[in-house]
Amino acid sequence: MGGWTSYDGMAVSLPLDNIDTDQLIPARFMSAPRRAGYGGYLLHDLRRDQDGKLLPDFPLNRDPGVGVLITGRNFGSGSSREAAVYALVDAGIRVVIAQSFGDIFSANAVNNGLLPARVSSAEIDILSGKAGAEPARIYVDLAAGEIVLGDVRTVFSLDETWRTKLMNGWDDIDLTLHHANDIAQFRATRKTAAPWAWPQQAASGATD
Repeated sequence: MGGWTSYDGMAVSLPLDNIDTDQLIPARFMSAPRRAGYGGYLLHDLRRDQDGKLLPDFPLNRDPGVGVLITGRNFGSGSSREAAVYALVDAGIRVVIAQSFGDIFSANAVNNGLLPARVSSAEIDILSGKAGAEPARIYVDLAAGEIVLGDVRTVFSLDETWRTKLMNGWDDIDLTLHHANDIAQFRATRKTAAPWAWPQQAASGATD
């Protein structure tokens, strides 16, 4: 997974609260292999009619090249399924802008290169009004924590560790490996300072 520092592309507004992970990808599609791509399942039941045809008036159906989704509060709530993030990423979504997010969803998003950008309710209203239902040009500066949409410029909240992970393309394991030298140094220092805390070698050479 590659890191990134900015995104310049198209955004669309989906002004709905409480879009949960089961809406992002319904459970009946979870048996599909990831290598086949989950993008076609994104918001499946909201985007399609009873016959499975795409609804022409649904915002995401108007332009498949949209990379930023501006939506309501409590986005990604519900179950912890990481496939909800896969569906967004596989559909080309790089940034979701919302007032609030499900905690587990946010962590999964960052580990997969997707930015959960949190802004205030008032800012959501402004950005949604600017974007409307038609795709609009947007610039997201991950490094500076800024969003520019038309003549609107605003900042978003993001944990600094998450910013580092997104900019470097890291997941949790990569983040830990980045501190490998510090961990090894601590281990060596701790072993010298507190040898009593380390297993003693038995006569056979096995450790206790």
